[in-house]
Amino acid sequence: MKKFLTKLAVGLAALSIVNVDAEACTIMLVTKGASTDGSVFVSHCDDEFDNDPNTIFIPAKNHNKGSLRPVYHNPAAIDKLHDKPHTKVIGHIPEVEHTYAYIDADYPAVNEQGLMLAECTDLCAWLPEISYKEGGGIFYSSELGRVALERCKTAREAIKLMGELVDEYGIYGRSKSMFVADKNEGWIFEMQPTPSGKGGLWIAEKIPDGHYSIAANQLRIRAIRENDPNQIFNPKLPQMLKELGRAAYDEQGNLDWVKSLQAEELNHPYYSMRRVWRGLSVVAPSKNLSSKVEGWDSDYYPLSVKPDKKLAITDVMKLYRDYYQGTEFDMTTKNSAGVHGLPYDYTEKSERAILSADTCYSYIAQVNDKLPAPVFWLSTNTPLENPYVPFAVSKMPDAYNHALRDKYDDSKMFWASSQVTALSRGYWNSLSDTVSYVVNQSEKNSLELVESSRNLSKNKFAAALNQNAVKVFDDWKNLYTQLLIEHNVGADVKYDERNLPAPDAPTEY
Repeated sequence: MKKFLTKLAVGLAALSIVNVDAEACTIMLVTKGASTDGSVFVSHCDDEFDNDPNTIFIPAKNHNKGSLRPVYHNPAAIDKLHDKPHTKVIGHIPEVEHTYAYIDADYPAVNEQGLMLAECTDLCAWLPEISYKEGGGIFYSSELGRVALERCKTAREAIKLMGELVDEYGIYGRSKSMFVADKNEGWIFEMQPTPSGKGGLWIAEKIPDGHYSIAANQLRIRAIRENDPNQIFNPKLPQMLKELGRAAYDEQGNLDWVKSLQAEELNHPYYSMRRVWRGLSVVAPSKNLSSKVEGWDSDYYPLSVKPDKKLAITDVMKLYRDYYQGTEFDMTTKNSAGVHGLPYDYTEKSERAILSADTCYSYIAQVNDKLPAPVFWLSTNTPLENPYVPFAVSKMPDAYNHALRDKYDDSKMFWASSQVTALSRGYWNSLSDTVSYVVNQSEKNSLELVESSRNLSKNKFAAALNQNAVKVFDDWKNLYTQLLIEHNVGADVKYDERNLPAPDAPTEY
């Protein structure tokens, strides 16, 4: 028996390794003119099943003049299935005398000034990854973003700073796309390490006000346009690409960023672009965009679109719960959905939806002059089974901090949401209506609280949101218990929901 359990554990570990998908984030930007209330939204889902589920508040700090800021190695670069990650200092840059408070997680999110970031990993086929090495670049993209949140108030300031840091100190890792926005405007910033690790390739493009944009593990900027005020890049970028032998051009003769970096799809021909199609099509159905393109280098999908109707935060939440409902790609109609109609696919290298089984957390950062402070809407685990909970950029309740994946702790929201998620996935068509109703009610209450708290001071606003977050945590612990009692052993499986035949009743003994 002991040998069997050992083999089973090894097999499960191997399965987990196969299912690791570090390049799985979907990010979105809703500009001021595209939202119903004048908010700017920046959102991110962290889609790797073994990533750190913690979010943390980093307070504002004062520093001695002339001091140095340590630059930390990215823990995600270590195989966390075999070794606990250890953060280590790999370099230093000059510190500033004052740094801003911000919300941090696996990737940095939003600071007290209303600067927002969201990041996804892409693929440069001719140079997939540059590991950190002595004498090479010292910045991973997440650490680059943290420095930006510590020091910048606006998107333009952040792009300028990050570009300068890339040029001077170099980067390692993979290609990255990052939405960078403030209360007035939003940009997409993209970067790629060089073979030597020295410096780096980077470019930023402004998303027009009134537009929505989405990126999903594939670089999105196309033509590199010199002297265009809506683009920012190192003036040496065109020459750098030529010297690397990577310069590729579009049909109009423009240097093409995607083609130059061979920004191919990850894992599957429609792993990335179909998510882009879905996001653009949901917000602008009038464009009647095709779900199919000729190849990875197609420029068919625009960088951004003007929504047919202005978007509320609930529309962004709904997009992160999208599994192609109502289309031929609906995940619940696939064989992988099983008898319970699960909207997730665990198959290796399969096509995927915006919704992912591997989501560790997702967030929507919101900035609006009418709010007392920037708001960070957090959903722990997958958002289909768990609500978005609002926080100000301030200290968060203990229930939302310092959860460990390998140590159960019933005082943490991560474990409460994990219980609801696990039970829901086991019996999805039995539990989905109940779970969806409770999620919607929770978010409705939170939205009403944010709306009614607009006239509060920053501190009182933060306190009110924290009190609400604690209530949501308690509600989710109670929800798991109630689901377990009412739906024990899947007694309410609905065969007809997936057009499956019900078991035949016996006609005789």
